[in-house]
Amino acid sequence: MTTFVDRTVLHVQAGNGGHGCMSIHREKFKPLGGPDGGNGGRGGDVVLEVDPGVHTLLDFHFRPHLKAENGRPGQGSDRDGATGSELRVRVPDGTVVQTPDGEVLADLVGPGTSFVVATGGRGGRGNAALANSRRKAPGFAELGEPGEACDVVLELKSVADVGLVGFPSAGKSSLISVLSAARPKIADYPFTTLQPNLGVVRAGEVTFTIADVPGLIPGAAQGKGLGLDFLRHIERCAVLVHVVDLATEEPGRDPASDIDAIEAELSEYGGLADRPRIVALNKVDVPHGRELAEIVTADLASRGWPIFEVSAVTREGLREFGFALARAVSEYRAAHPPAEPTRIVLRPTAVDDRQFTVEQDADGTYVVRGPRPERWVRQTDFSNNEAIGYLADRLARLGVEDALAGAGAMPGAPVRIGTVEFDWEPTMSAGDFVPGRLGTDYRLEDNSRVGAADRLAARKARRDRVDVDGEWDGEDDS
Repeated sequence: MTTFVDRTVLHVQAGNGGHGCMSIHREKFKPLGGPDGGNGGRGGDVVLEVDPGVHTLLDFHFRPHLKAENGRPGQGSDRDGATGSELRVRVPDGTVVQTPDGEVLADLVGPGTSFVVATGGRGGRGNAALANSRRKAPGFAELGEPGEACDVVLELKSVADVGLVGFPSAGKSSLISVLSAARPKIADYPFTTLQPNLGVVRAGEVTFTIADVPGLIPGAAQGKGLGLDFLRHIERCAVLVHVVDLATEEPGRDPASDIDAIEAELSEYGGLADRPRIVALNKVDVPHGRELAEIVTADLASRGWPIFEVSAVTREGLREFGFALARAVSEYRAAHPPAEPTRIVLRPTAVDDRQFTVEQDADGTYVVRGPRPERWVRQTDFSNNEAIGYLADRLARLGVEDALAGAGAMPGAPVRIGTVEFDWEPTMSAGDFVPGRLGTDYRLEDNSRVGAADRLAARKARRDRVDVDGEWDGEDDS
């Protein structure tokens, strides 16, 4: 037996970016071949896409972990790593993507609608892409960024124009079986329907979908019975139909009290007060059914809702009932036209926008927040001194050093960027890089080991440095 699942939690992991490659071209008779390390490939995204052929979240119930492919690392001879394949996940029409806290991220309605739930990490640049006029042969490469990881809740809300609501065994499944080609399970005991059934109905030139919602009972909005799990499936319905059982023999029940009980649950659930209602007095073919229908019609007519006497067995009144549903759906569609596609407005970042902030935590740590410095830290290989020096130069050009000083940071103050914490040393000469051995930076070496020639070269580099606007020095800080 097929299990219906309409709510599940996914653990999503996008692909990691591939590391850049540090390589120096070596070929006979070419002693100065230069850097030729390729860039790492981008990690794959995790994308949710609506597929009309999928009707349940059952697959995710048993396989809740989704992971996209990682990007491949770069290689020598200027060979870039391959991009990781994205993972496209098929979901039913009407799937709502939420955070574990209940924040709605996307409402996927319509075939082909997609949403990137986790973005793959950037690939790191190889040393060939990091070379410039001053750093002709970088002895390091950037690391690939990790892909996004998150937990999301998928909740299915059926996309139907008409929703049939009523007590268990009121005949909702029987009605949908004769109005459409759907073949739901039908039996003579309560709660036969354990999952919503969808059917397509054509009345004249109007085609609409109809949903058979599992039976509701008093207290459904608080989780009693099956109501709480399936009330969400009528949120999208344009018309609600009260299916009233004229053959019930339970004490204390009658058509008016049944409708009042269901309306109380719909009101407590909320968001359905504006939907038009239609009453279907079902099972008029049973003994005394028609007499009871005549008695309650006058009382129910005072509510102002259309009332139809129908029988799923003899099909009495179903033609008029179907056309009435079509008219109500058409009126609702005319009053609620589809929303216009959202216009995307691109607002370029101002050239003087630093895109980072410096704040001091309660423990005295200065925290630098911003997409660029945090990304640079993630892509830095902290086992390589030259890579650390390159990061320091980039942060200084961005203005992080000046911002820390303006915030009151003193030498030796703890500073945290992303997940990396270090002691701030403003005495380091940012921008005074002097080429040396691959993977080294004299500014991070012990001063006793720094030769006079290196110090003289650093001062000369500082004097000869071309700096037009005070920030750019020929390096790509994107």
